Parts: sequence; structure tokens; C-alpha cells
Amino acid sequence: MNVDAAVAAAAGIAGLCTGVIAMLAFRWSERDQARPTRSSLHTDAVLPPGVDTVLSVLRSSAVVLDEGDAVVKASSAAYALGLVRGGKLAVEPMLQMARDTRRDGEIRQVELDLPRRGTGRGGEALAVSARVAPLGSRLVLLLVEDLTEARRIEAVRRDFVANVSHELKTPVGALSLLSEAVMDAADDPEAVTRFAGRMQIEATRLTNLVQELIDLSRVQNDDPLEDAEPVRVDELAAEAVDRCRHQAGTKQITMAVGGTADLHVWGNRGQLAAALGNLVENAVNYSPARTRVGISARKVAAPGGDLIEIAVTDQGIGISEKDRERVFERFYRVDPARSRATGGTGLGLAIVKHVVASHGGEVTVWSAEGQGSTFTLRLPEAGAVRDRLREAPRERNRPLLGPEEGPENDEPDDEPFDEDPDDRPEPRATRTPLAVRPTEAL
Repeated sequence: MNVDAAVAAAAGIAGLCTGVIAMLAFRWSERDQARPTRSSLHTDAVLPPGVDTVLSVLRSSAVVLDEGDAVVKASSAAYALGLVRGGKLAVEPMLQMARDTRRDGEIRQVELDLPRRGTGRGGEALAVSARVAPLGSRLVLLLVEDLTEARRIEAVRRDFVANVSHELKTPVGALSLLSEAVMDAADDPEAVTRFAGRMQIEATRLTNLVQELIDLSRVQNDDPLEDAEPVRVDELAAEAVDRCRHQAGTKQITMAVGGTADLHVWGNRGQLAAALGNLVENAVNYSPARTRVGISARKVAAPGGDLIEIAVTDQGIGISEKDRERVFERFYRVDPARSRATGGTGLGLAIVKHVVASHGGEVTVWSAEGQGSTFTLRLPEAGAVRDRLREAPRERNRPLLGPEEGPENDEPDDEPFDEDPDDRPEPRATRTPLAVRPTEAL
């Protein structure tokens, strides 16, 4: 009997202890849930209402710091620029600005150059503008704007203005000196004739420079596809050859055209003719006498639609590897002395690059010193562009079709390309050797 009573008493005590422990654990859990977390202290309780939403739509990189320099809020752009690492602001000058602003409440702004993350190349830096302002009584807001692209554009503009000034100064200065020489040689008809000839050369050079500046500005600003049409590659090649026929004849250079016939590209005829003409003119100018310049065209398959490749090949002096990367820069010349002798402005290949890019294509160059060069234009084939244009209105109209409308309404009413030669089955053609189709056959 005593044993049973002892067991019952022990069980009662154990149950009482379990109940007390469970009640304490429940109360402890309630206290933990009511206690604010560290993240809520840093966001919900600290950030003023609406600030989080405003920071999320800013274009600038935003960082909010508390009184202990801990990051309360940072935008994804701030992490991408490497401003925040491990929950701390990683840029010491910005951190010092934040401390100064927290101390005296003044707004500060500075421009800095930061090392670029993820690149092992020396000398590359991010140009940023940092602005620090107080946010409430305890927080500091840091806004960082990436100025790298703006700096690059400004440097390009500055170099362009300097190059234009230099290029204009040369012929203008020559004209001034030659006019003085003509005045001093007024009694010598032979000298006057010689100086007048030189003046005409410099005036022509100045005119060409101004015209190419106008052309470059036009191809950079205009949309060539506003007046786009199917353009025959054969006609573009014929125009380029005619443009350079006199120069080639003077140097006894043979110009030959080959490749697949009856190809069409889509674009602005005038700009495409100027681009191909610039390539052929360069090939003639940089080729020695009694050599050959070839123009060939072919169609190649590509994932986004067929492309037309137009290659201009010469047997000239070639281009070194270091110059090959810069030949499409404005005013860059591989051989400045030869360029002056031929009247080149250094803008021809820059115009080619912009024309091809604005037509959705690309231009590449292969070259070997002493062997010659090949410049290749890759442009969308007219038929591929035409098909995309036909699909565009069909895709736009398809969601608006009612159940009573039949498939005949899928096609646009207007078919401007029905008479295009590309609608006919294209004959299987092989690339014709350049010597088979000389220039006179065009």
C-alpha cells in the first residue's frame, strides 16, 4: 500500500514538473515571437515609410547606412558595382563621406575612380559620382551614379573634335601658303600654274573631308531602313567599279567581279553603294601597280536568316595585326604618308562600319602584310527580311481574329514584293573565279 502511494506521489510530482516546463517554454516562445528580429530592426523599424519603395525604382545605386556604418538597405546595382561586401560599405572614401555627413548633416558629392570587378586588366576603372545625404536622424543615404559610359562618350567626342580640327587645319593652312606663293610669283606664269594646281588638290581634299564628315554624321543619325528596298548586289558592284575605274586604269590595276549572280540585299541603296565603293577605293589606293582587285558575292545560311557576303580582295601592302583592330576608327590611317598622297581622309572605313551596322550586318577584315587584304560585308538577304516583314503584321493581327474569320485574312492585303526576283526558285550556282568575269562583262 505504501509502495503504491509512493509511486502515485512520484507520478504526480513528475506531471507537475512537466506542466511547469511546458508552460515556461510556451511563454518563452511568445516572448521570442514578440521580440523584433535583426532584419526587422534594419528595415521595417528603421527605414522611414516609403523609402524602400523609392530606392527600388531609382536608376542610381543606393545604399542606406545606420549609425554603426552597417548596411541597412542596398540595391542590386550597388552589389553589382562592388560597393557592398559582407554587409559593409567596401569603398573607404564613401564610408568617410557618410561619417562626415552623419556628424554635421551636410550633403556631400564627389567623383571617384573605382577598380572594375572581375577584370584582371590594369588601368580599367569605373568612373562614379557619389552623393551622400542624411536620411532621418540616424540613417545616411548614399547614391552612386555610374559615369563610365558618359566619360567614354565624352572622350570620343573630344578626340573627334581634335582630329577634325587637325584634318581641316592641314588643307586650310596649305591653301593659305599657296595663295601667298601665287601672289609672290605673279611675274612667273609657270610658277603660278604650278601653285594653282597644288591649290586645286588641297581644295579637293578639303571638299572630300567635309563631304565625308557629312556622310558619317548622316549614317550615324538616320535610319536607313526607312527608305529600304531590295538592292541588287551586281548593281552595287558595278557602281563601285565605275567609281574607281580611272584610278585603277592609271595604276594598271585589273578589277574583276565574280561569285553568285542575282543576289539581293535589303537596305538603303545610296548608303550601301557608298560603303562598297569605299572598300573598292581603298583596295585600289593601297595596291601596287599591275595587280588585281576582286569583288565577289555569295549567299550563306545563318540561324536568323540567309546572309549575303560581299568580299573585296586586293594584293596590296596588307595590314599588321595591331593596326587591324583600329582600321575602322575615325581618322585612323595604317600608312599616313600614302593616305596623304591618295587624298584619303581616314573616314572611309568608319562610314563602312556604321552603314553595315545600321543595316543589321557586320564587316570583317582578313589581312597579311605583303600579301593583301580581304574586307567582307555580311548583310541580311532581301528575301529573309521580306519574310520577317510578312510575318510581323500576321503576328500582330492574329490575337484579334474572331472565330468567323477564315485563314484568308491571315495574309496582308498588300503584297509589295510579288514581283521580287527572289520569289523565283534560285538556280544552283557556284562561285565564279574572279578571272572569268572581268569588269568589262558588267
